[in-house]
Amino acid sequence: MGSVIHHEKKERWFGLRGGWLTFWITFACSTDMTLFGYDQGVFSGVVISDDYLTVHGLQGTEHTNLLSIITSCYNLGCFLGAIVAFSVGERLGRKKTILVGTAVMSVGAALQTSSFSPAHMIVARIVSGIGNGINTSTAPVWQTETAQAKWRGKLVILEMMMNIFGFMTVNWINYGLSFAGGAVAWRLPLGLQFIFIVILFATIPWLPESPRWLIAHGRVEEAELIIADLENKPVDDPYVVAEKREIMFSVQYERENAVRWRDLLRGRAATGTKTMRRLMLGVGTQVMQQFGGINIMSYYMPTLLIKSVGLSDSMARLIAACSAVTYFVASGVATPLVERYGRRTMMLVSTAIQLFCFLLLTILLYFAQKPDYPYQHQVASASVVFFWLYYMGFGLGMLGIPWLYPTEINSLPMRTKGAATATAANWITNFLVVEVTPIGVQNLGWRFYIVWTVFNAVFIPIIWLVYPETADRTLEDLDAYYRENPPLFVTRDPDATSRRRPAKYIDMQQRDIAKASGRDVELAVGVEHKA
Repeated sequence: MGSVIHHEKKERWFGLRGGWLTFWITFACSTDMTLFGYDQGVFSGVVISDDYLTVHGLQGTEHTNLLSIITSCYNLGCFLGAIVAFSVGERLGRKKTILVGTAVMSVGAALQTSSFSPAHMIVARIVSGIGNGINTSTAPVWQTETAQAKWRGKLVILEMMMNIFGFMTVNWINYGLSFAGGAVAWRLPLGLQFIFIVILFATIPWLPESPRWLIAHGRVEEAELIIADLENKPVDDPYVVAEKREIMFSVQYERENAVRWRDLLRGRAATGTKTMRRLMLGVGTQVMQQFGGINIMSYYMPTLLIKSVGLSDSMARLIAACSAVTYFVASGVATPLVERYGRRTMMLVSTAIQLFCFLLLTILLYFAQKPDYPYQHQVASASVVFFWLYYMGFGLGMLGIPWLYPTEINSLPMRTKGAATATAANWITNFLVVEVTPIGVQNLGWRFYIVWTVFNAVFIPIIWLVYPETADRTLEDLDAYYRENPPLFVTRDPDATSRRRPAKYIDMQQRDIAKASGRDVELAVGVEHKA
């Protein structure tokens, strides 16, 4: 038997174990998120290409609304993709779901690159969005469920850093190709999506499935081997056995206390683990991310700099590209901080910086747009600083945590659905922000920025009052926390707000390891024999 296990070790995952196996899972997930960021930025350069506008018959101001529809329909596709992930993701598993999403994105990329009409491009954008919605709902879950607790937050934030790397890269590609003529200026950036697609198809198939998903679907022995490989320990190591038992217990507890979606929607979910509350906390992070104002900047920064600040077209493009570099650097700084200071603190700091920036932008642009004010140019120039500072503040916390938090806070059987629901909320609010921004800037001027100032001011007490800390907890710790029927407001509960793992969960895990090392009878939760 020992020789068989040794042989399997050599064959699985090309012999990779421990940190190297986690590295390749992270590489695949990060590639997916880089493609996500690339897609977010690529079309901003396409829609201003003279060749693109001529080929598609979109030249002239009378086609502005159609251009807006072509741009924003991508977000509706992403919303539909999140719904698809919600519906089938738990049945397919994490890996297969991402592969399906990548296949859909490859079709969308081919359609975009070969587009010759507005209808063609609209279909292409929606198809690409569906694939991206599927992938962005699933990749963070796969990463979360295969990473050790001490690395989980850093790795998901690293993925979002790579998202901004993709966004930054395509901004500079668009800027550079703006000096080129003909179809290459827009077809080449769209075609470069296939670099990331090929990498995903080359890596995901040979990497391990989530052991938590496998246990939830009765494949316990396979999950046990993967846990051992991820931890770089023997399959009968007490830690591996204890980890398997914790997951099995959580799965069985959720099954015994499960509620149907109709019960959730009717408020009849008070049967054990606060399913609806946990779902809404995850959704709330994504809603706060979008209504915090990020996609005002991401989609329309050149427009804002031209219309609100008064910069020239070329200078606005250059500043937008440079801002993307600042954005990338800030997202990198966030990677170690999210574990050191925790999710709550980083969300609060990030939102406070966003509030400060929008408040100052409102004041400065009020004076910049005030008739006969003698220093209009000076205050308009000063406002550019706060566009840059906003990117830095957002990158520190509200960039990555809304993608991480739903994968942590939801219970195991709800994790795919919870992440997909949160992602769907992200895309539908994203669509709303992208649609109202041009209208708001045109009709409200400086007053438009008051809206986002108020939103950020409201989000700070919400985060402080109701969001428990998830840093330095295992996913099973969070299930145990909600089995204790905690109150909605967390500020008076040290176990809910401490950045450090509560002692009671450490003691619980040590007891489980001690039992495992004593070769206790297998935990009778009825999971292993479930089909």
